[in-house]
Amino acid sequence: MRRITTSAYQPTEIRVENISENVARVIAYPFETGYAATVAHPLRRLLYTSSVGFAATGIKIDGVEHEFDSIRGMLEDVAIFIINIKNLRFKFKNNSQREILEYHFTGPKELKGSDLVNDLVDIVNPNHYIATINEDCDVKFTIIVEKGIGYVPSEELRDYIDSEFMALDAFFTPVKRAIYDIENILVEDNPNYEKIIFTITTDGQIDPISAFKNALESMYQQLAVFGNIVNVEIPTVVVSSSAVNEHSKLFESIDNLNLSARSFNCLDKANIEFIGELALMEENELKNLKNLGKKSLEEIKSVMEEIGYPVGGSQIADQKRELSKRIENLKNQKKEG
Repeated sequence: MRRITTSAYQPTEIRVENISENVARVIAYPFETGYAATVAHPLRRLLYTSSVGFAATGIKIDGVEHEFDSIRGMLEDVAIFIINIKNLRFKFKNNSQREILEYHFTGPKELKGSDLVNDLVDIVNPNHYIATINEDCDVKFTIIVEKGIGYVPSEELRDYIDSEFMALDAFFTPVKRAIYDIENILVEDNPNYEKIIFTITTDGQIDPISAFKNALESMYQQLAVFGNIVNVEIPTVVVSSSAVNEHSKLFESIDNLNLSARSFNCLDKANIEFIGELALMEENELKNLKNLGKKSLEEIKSVMEEIGYPVGGSQIADQKRELSKRIENLKNQKKEG
């Protein structure tokens, strides 16, 4: 049943899942109907356009005047060589905004990204193929690498780059893929609230969560201009992520307590599914559970003390409301599943 309200429901739950070094999932909920897409779509665009990365912006090859030239002893034409250089993913080892990198190679050799690693830069795709040179090749080239966002075509860089260099299309964005899914989620008795699930993949220049942070910062900066004419009070949202991280044990099933069958069955009949429900109870509440005998009570108290959450303890006193809400949502999701 939908109730009449005067403000939209404020999301309180966020979870981060690190799938691999360059892939992460960010899950946030619950949003009012329609709000999830409103938030997710611009964030996805900002992930591509505002994440900071590194790219080659210019190249100078000794003895080469233009990209349609050739290099003695190199299998690839200059145009292909330049494309391979553009596809390298650099990463500065310092806080520099711009580096000029000089290289000199003689053959026979197969050049790969790892050959360009030096004291100034790393290559995050070290196995990337660049060129094959034979014993007749003696090639010297200089690359300008810069820090930036988004994509800048070479036409816009020609006046900016030194005339000795050929300007390159600069693909700064480190985000290879940013997608989101929206799922319905039950809140109280309303199944129409929404959950956003972001999946972010980067190329290794930065990690996915840093890219997500860049997108959020950019969104805040763009919206801040309206504060000049509208005095908007931004509420502080207390999300449960800290509680989830610090007290993750509380969101595990009571199965993990390895209780005796008698104690487990008693809790199961009382609809207690998570360890956190026991941690949130006072001893008198536990005693009053139907059919819970003295022996079972002592067993539960002993096990809870062993894991650091004694029944009626004060470890989570300041987070009771937050943890209770999180557990309620977990139980609702379990019912939906």
